[in-house]
Amino acid sequence: MTARLADIAAQAGVSEATVSRVLNGKPGVATGTRESVLAALDVLGYERPVRLRQRSAGLVGLITPELENPIFPALAQVIGQALTRQGYTPVLATQTPGGSTEDELTEMLVDRGVAGIIFVSGLHADTTADMSRYDQLRGHGVPFVLVDGFSPKVRAPFISPDDRAAMVLAVTHLHSLGHTRIGLALGPKRFVPVLRKIEGFQRGMAEQLAVPAAESAELIQHSLYTLEGGQAAAAALIERGCTAVVCASDMMALGAIRAARQQGLRVPEDISVVGFDDSPLIAFTDPPLTTIRKPVQSMGQAAVRALLEEIGEAHSPDAAGAAPAPLYSEFVFLPELVVRGSTASVPGGRGSAKK
Repeated sequence: MTARLADIAAQAGVSEATVSRVLNGKPGVATGTRESVLAALDVLGYERPVRLRQRSAGLVGLITPELENPIFPALAQVIGQALTRQGYTPVLATQTPGGSTEDELTEMLVDRGVAGIIFVSGLHADTTADMSRYDQLRGHGVPFVLVDGFSPKVRAPFISPDDRAAMVLAVTHLHSLGHTRIGLALGPKRFVPVLRKIEGFQRGMAEQLAVPAAESAELIQHSLYTLEGGQAAAAALIERGCTAVVCASDMMALGAIRAARQQGLRVPEDISVVGFDDSPLIAFTDPPLTTIRKPVQSMGQAAVRALLEEIGEAHSPDAAGAAPAPLYSEFVFLPELVVRGSTASVPGGRGSAKK
């Protein structure tokens, strides 16, 4: 027990006496200190005493795409922690190829009486999808928030990164290094974040390099949001003479680096690569990846705040007689350029190739 107290105290940055008071439910401990001790218990893998286990305020569903892309687990962790701090219990429901669909997962969560649902990169981001499914969900009285995607047809809060600004940042950075032949590798065109990235890329190319949209369109390659997708897209862009490739995800960027090396090119000496997300561990790749940092912390916390407001409004006494909410409200978060080792000055003579 003494060893355990010492471990917990060291992890929480408090005295062993304080840890003892918290574990025994004694008064006189500040709320922040108590939370630090409980967090230390969790981090070290100790089971909380029964008296310290909080009763859940309710379940909240979190529906995400596959978890192979590290940005989705990172976002899920932020959202889960924020929900837990508010007394809710997060329930992670993940779509997998050949597995449960978004509609099936939604139905399962509704059947379990969740207090609300947060959708990440769901069908709300697909311009070809039927948005009436979200009207039906609202008809069941289940509050929800939509992350990474947007539709004016859905009455709900949206949380998005500024995809347009992200691409302008990337193009501006590469132009400052002397690149004029810049390619864009991204996912299928039907998704809202993809369309916005194209808009930002073409705006950046027009503003920085005076390249009209018709010309920059030839430097855009659609593929899948995977390492293999990035590899295929980058190979095509390299074939078109690009000295730099901007990718719509870090996974695609790693595929782009692989494509370059397969063609005997060095990154960044021969070709520069920019990612998007700033996924966990991406700073430790070879070379460390220059990327656009998605504001995951801010977005995750905002998603939870928006959902709690929706839950509060749904349970307010006058909710039934209230005027209809506006069709949508979108909260847009600015990304940040993180310069590392995968971008460098344009190699001599290739910047204007095939232009």
